[in-house]
Amino acid sequence: MNAPDPAAPPPSDASNASGSSAPSASSDPLVSFAALRTEEGAALLAGLASYDPAQELAVATRLRRDHPAELVSAALGQARLRQRAAAKFGADDAQRMFFTPNGVEQATRRSVAAYRAGRLAALGVRSVADLCSGIGGDAIAFARAGIRVLAVDRDPLTAEVVRANAETLGLAGLIEVRCADVTKVDVSAYDAVFVDPARRGGAGSASSGGPGAGSGRGPGAGGGRIFDPEAYSPPLSWAVGVARTRPHAALKVAPGIPHEAVPDDAEAEWISDGGEVKEAVLWFGARPGTVTATLLPGPRFLTGRGLPDPPVRKVGRYLYEPDGAVIRAHLVAEAAEELDGGLIDETIAYITADELRPTPYATAYEITDELPFNVKRLKALLRERGTGVLTVKKRGSAVEPEELRRKVKSALGRGPHAVTVFLTRVAGAPTMLLGRPAGSPLQPCP
Repeated sequence: MNAPDPAAPPPSDASNASGSSAPSASSDPLVSFAALRTEEGAALLAGLASYDPAQELAVATRLRRDHPAELVSAALGQARLRQRAAAKFGADDAQRMFFTPNGVEQATRRSVAAYRAGRLAALGVRSVADLCSGIGGDAIAFARAGIRVLAVDRDPLTAEVVRANAETLGLAGLIEVRCADVTKVDVSAYDAVFVDPARRGGAGSASSGGPGAGSGRGPGAGGGRIFDPEAYSPPLSWAVGVARTRPHAALKVAPGIPHEAVPDDAEAEWISDGGEVKEAVLWFGARPGTVTATLLPGPRFLTGRGLPDPPVRKVGRYLYEPDGAVIRAHLVAEAAEELDGGLIDETIAYITADELRPTPYATAYEITDELPFNVKRLKALLRERGTGVLTVKKRGSAVEPEELRRKVKSALGRGPHAVTVFLTRVAGAPTMLLGRPAGSPLQPCP
């Protein structure tokens, strides 16, 4: 069922004491959204571009003197979402776009979407069916790369949000929006498909559009992450099937996808942005069987070569913490070879070496101390070093960083030293490694 046209005449009961001509926002999210798309709604949103959420009660009280209370509530909610979205989309786009709570949380970061769109364009793709489009983050990136887009989502409100975003960003000529079940859409006219299935509990998410999407979970509802690819909505097997019908395809999946779930005819790419793992993508029609870690900005690429696990060595002068995309892609061996390094433990993704080498694929730390796990000894050492700033990292340890910080808090002062403590295992034994980022000077605690 298609959503109501936001430009349609308001219902007869839309009048209000202020004389507004906007349709009244209501418990119906489509009506509320239509109200935001009117001249009055747009003016309200423009005035809330930089409002302080801490002052929301006072702002709402003032605005309700001249506007319907329901419209004010809808505008304030959208203003909050725009502020949250700025981290993903940039302040300029975020202040013009429209969002749903789920849409902000699940949308692709602009830098990642732009990278993926550029890759499709470089493959010669000129049209793409964006299935499970969400609020349109990827559709926008495709259109900005010059690719014609069919954006499909089953949730009526989400589809209206995509349409509004295409219009407000001047991309309506390249983005067609369809409210439909993605499993019923004919994609034969498109060069490529992009599928971003829902990966949270509750099959009726706004971004799914797949089987079970009408189960009643509306936009903004919560849900735990789903780790079984066949529990995605739609399931991964369906997405793979539709991907194989087109010359090119990209399927967005969770970074924790088991490697054995990756089809043999797909390329698997793990993407991080600013050191934070964002997603994995299965590419069809590209480089089947290839495994890649892609680091943004850059991009920088580390490609798997089927290397055996690195040898375990004694802890050397430097410890390298691989980027999360490198770890998820199981390319620690490739990174270790570049560094002429080994592992501190056969089960731990920390690389050790005696030489400092620049690399985009890992962060280097200079190790000053190696101790068996012992909180009392650590506290004494922190006091002795005049430690003012403590960073705790863990890998292969049952101790949580915050737990250790609480236990050693009394040993920290305002001394000039910053220390990084690694809670880990070395050759199977619980160990604390102390150090600092390689090449960084000791800085006084502010």
